[in-house]
Amino acid sequence: MGWRSFVAMGDSFTEGMDDAYPDGTYRGWADLVAARLAVENGPDFGYANLAIRGRLLDQVVAEQVEPALAMEPDLVSFAAGGNDVLRRKADPAALIERIDPVIGRIRATGADVILFRFADVASQLPGQRLVGPRAAVLNDGARRLADKHGAYLIDLHDDHTFHNPLMWSTDRLHLSAGGHRRVAGHVLRALGVEVDEEWLLAPPMPAPAPWLTARSADLRWAGQYLAPWLKRRLTGASSGDLVRAKRPSLAPVQTVEKG
Repeated sequence: MGWRSFVAMGDSFTEGMDDAYPDGTYRGWADLVAARLAVENGPDFGYANLAIRGRLLDQVVAEQVEPALAMEPDLVSFAAGGNDVLRRKADPAALIERIDPVIGRIRATGADVILFRFADVASQLPGQRLVGPRAAVLNDGARRLADKHGAYLIDLHDDHTFHNPLMWSTDRLHLSAGGHRRVAGHVLRALGVEVDEEWLLAPPMPAPAPWLTARSADLRWAGQYLAPWLKRRLTGASSGDLVRAKRPSLAPVQTVEKG
């Protein structure tokens, strides 16, 4: 199927953290998918990426849905709710109820939609006994929404390669460059588009670190990443407060492949 335009919506997962270009900006799976779709569909293909790190579902809906619809895209990705389930009072079933009419609106325009069952990041984070069940409800809801609305479902949760720590950045929350390429590979396969098979090669699992080494790494991680995250939660701040969408309007995607 040919698409003339692609709009990506969501949070840090779709913004591309932590797959950095040489200039420090982020690439990520959506940029990689857009670059490949541009090759398939010609130089007039347009790509916009509205995703901003730290956004909660209601912020994604309030800030990104109307601009996305105004662009009249042929293909839309929607990935949100992951930040919500990290919060203590999250209600994942209610999140799905709020996503449902959004996907319905997008599909009513004739656009194809990409949804995700997220990889199991909770296994790498503290509080996994709380976060894991919430994430499972969100993932199960995404499957139901994909079935209901005829959307493409990218099932990252059942890809056990994402249990490999090499698929994740040092903050244990965002994907590494290799993780983003693997997501891009899954998306392109689902869309029926040729993919670089190297993106889907599973790297060897690293050997387990000795107990003391692993605990020291946990302490460094907590000081560098967990403590600032907790501080932002307590103060009501977000990592995306000063960030703007990297591609707020449809444009050719030649620059996506830099670096």
